[in-house]
Amino acid sequence: MASNRKDEGTKKKSGSDSGTSMTSFYWILGLVAVIAIGSVGYSLVGGRFTDAALEAVPVEYENPQELVELAAGVERGDPDAPITILEFADFQCPACRQFATGVKAEVDLAYVDNGVAKFVFQDFPLTQHPHAFLAARAARCALDQGGQHFWAYHDQLYVNQASWSPNTVPPIAAFESYAQGLGLNEEEFNGCLNSDRHAVAVSASIELGQLMQVSGTPTIFVSGGGGMATRVTRWGEFSAIQEVVESLMAEKEEAGDPGDQN
Repeated sequence: MASNRKDEGTKKKSGSDSGTSMTSFYWILGLVAVIAIGSVGYSLVGGRFTDAALEAVPVEYENPQELVELAAGVERGDPDAPITILEFADFQCPACRQFATGVKAEVDLAYVDNGVAKFVFQDFPLTQHPHAFLAARAARCALDQGGQHFWAYHDQLYVNQASWSPNTVPPIAAFESYAQGLGLNEEEFNGCLNSDRHAVAVSASIELGQLMQVSGTPTIFVSGGGGMATRVTRWGEFSAIQEVVESLMAEKEEAGDPGDQN
């Protein structure tokens, strides 16, 4: 499937300055689909052969809910929180690093850590970033050893982005070293990374994003349930996310259902 996905941080501003727009949230009309968007390679990397999946693979699904399940978003916070904050991101995207190391920390402190919102991370590796798909798989390999390890590995990828991103070959050794530094089981992590594990999940996440009209990263949605969400275009400003969350919470309070679940 052809794609012109790009960093949100490089896109020109639209005519609206509200910072938000409405879009369908997960419930997207769809038919049975087979999306062929890449292949798994077997290559020589750093003097050794690897069969690590480096690109997206075909995804088969029969309905939107099945696609959501295949995409397996990674959650942080209370699963029953009344607000959901959803991010589509690329680990090789500089704008995503900016969000992850700045605004996201404010979001976690203000809403996720106190149970107001849950944060859901979805992979959306951009085609112009050759190592982004592998990085997404690496984070999910860390996830295999516990949810807390995903977020620690997520942080390592962004903090060290300037180091591994310019590599001309897949930075497998760097990704393995981050796992070692976090105290993960090296044999288990390395075996996962040097395989096609999680290739379907990452590819399904890409497809989910495309169906939700995601074209660049980071893309942020905020939902109070009901199948719809607000897209926050000013992703670099905590106040833009705050405005939407506070508005949704006020609506819930007025309706008498502040505990409404997504």
